[in-house]
Order: sequence, then C-alpha cells, then structure tokens
Amino acid sequence: MSLKGKTLFITGASRGIGREIALKAAADGANIIIAAKSAEAHPKLAGTIHSVAAEVEAAGGKALAIQLDVRDEEAVRAAMAKATEHFGGIDALINNAGAIKLVGVEKLEPKRFDLMYQINTRAVMVCSQAALPYLKQSGGHIINLSPPLNLDPKWFAQYGPYTVTKYGMSMLTLGMSEEFKKHGVSVNSLWPRTVIATAAIEFELGGPQIFKQARTPAIMADAAYAILNTTGRSLTGRLLIDDEILAEQGVTDFDKYRYDQNGSGLMTDLFVE
Repeated sequence: MSLKGKTLFITGASRGIGREIALKAAADGANIIIAAKSAEAHPKLAGTIHSVAAEVEAAGGKALAIQLDVRDEEAVRAAMAKATEHFGGIDALINNAGAIKLVGVEKLEPKRFDLMYQINTRAVMVCSQAALPYLKQSGGHIINLSPPLNLDPKWFAQYGPYTVTKYGMSMLTLGMSEEFKKHGVSVNSLWPRTVIATAAIEFELGGPQIFKQARTPAIMADAAYAILNTTGRSLTGRLLIDDEILAEQGVTDFDKYRYDQNGSGLMTDLFVE
C-alpha cells in the first residue's frame, strides 16, 4: 500500500488526528493540504498549519498550508481550487474539523449549537460539494470523522445537540456514498473505539489524566490509511471503527496504540458499545 503522489485535503489538520493522518500519508510521499484556522501559535494548543506543513515536508511529503474556516463556502471553494492548481488534483478529502460541547438542551447556548452544526454537519456538505469536481476526476475518497448511528437514548440524554451534529455527518456519509456512486467516489465514516489523546478530549473530558485510558491518534491515522488505499469503491458507505478496519487488514497488536502502556483500562468513546 502506498499514497505516494496522492493529494489529500485535510480539514482541522493543525493538530490531533488530522495532523497524524497528514504525517502518515507524508511518509509515503503524499501531497497534503493542511486546511485549518490555526495559523498562529496558541498558548494552550500546540500546532499551526505552518508547523504541520514543516513536519509533512520533513516526513517526506509535500505540503500546502491554507488558513480556512470551513463554515465559509466561498473560502472552501477557493481552497479546493488552490489545492488543485498547486498539486494538479485532489485524491481524498478528510473531513476532520470538529466542534464539541457535551451539554444538554437545557444549558447549551444556541450559538454554541450553531457552531457545532456548522463545523460538524454543514461543513461536511460544503467541503464535499466543493471537492467533488476534483474527486470525480480521481475516483477518490471522502472520509468523515463521525460515529456509527446508535439510537439508544443514552447517547442523546446528556448531550443531544452534539449527538445530532455528529450523526448528521454519518447520515451524509450514507447519502453521499449512494449519490456519488455514479462518479466512482468512495465515502466512509471513521470513528475511534476508545478516546483518543487529543487536546479536544483533554479539555472536554477533564484534563490530561484521561490520557491514561486513551489510545494515540496513530490508530486513527493507520485506519484512515487503510481506507485510502482501497480502490474501485471496494469500501464505501460504511460507518467504520478504527480497530475494526485494521483487524480486517490483518492487524492483531493494538497495545502499541496505548498512550500510556502502564495506564488503566481503555475508555470506550462516545457512541460505541
């Protein structure tokens, strides 16, 4: 398997899972568009589009850093055009950008719901729509970082608004996979079985101690890599779990993905039984 010469457009790629996918592909010699809002260093959050671009180049890939707000459809279209002009096409779109607030309806500010909906659900439509003309030419992939659809009320009881926006992504996966069949474009969702050691998890779930029960972003990068190396829509329309797709590829050792080899039991992620 290799992504050498392939061009990946990754949203939210300045840190976390998006960055890890970028570096995994870069090791093959892929072209990476690092599309995120973080153009300047943040005092609490490591990583910018420029720092990741430098890491991609050091890893053996080619990078194009684009500061992008995925809520702005005109900016998204311009970014896709710029990426295509720079690298000659787009082979994959990774809809990784996300917003999270685990609060129920009673306490959630409507403007926070608007933000989650715009970044989680609406941006998947906007980015996929803008990438489609180029993906038609490459017969490429879309991967949405969204969960399996589990309608157990427990996933709605405490943070229904967030659930709605993430499930919206997954429903778009199912819809776009069928809609884009005629174009030869594959569309899948990818979600971690366990919490992943990222800044978003640290701040939303209570601090760095949560990492003792987490896996590293590398497992998501390896799973995305496996998906991106499939051809001819042999894998499409699925709401995949990271270790399941890796197991299908013959991976048996998942201990290497633990953030803390001496930590306690792994914490299962939201929406996963």
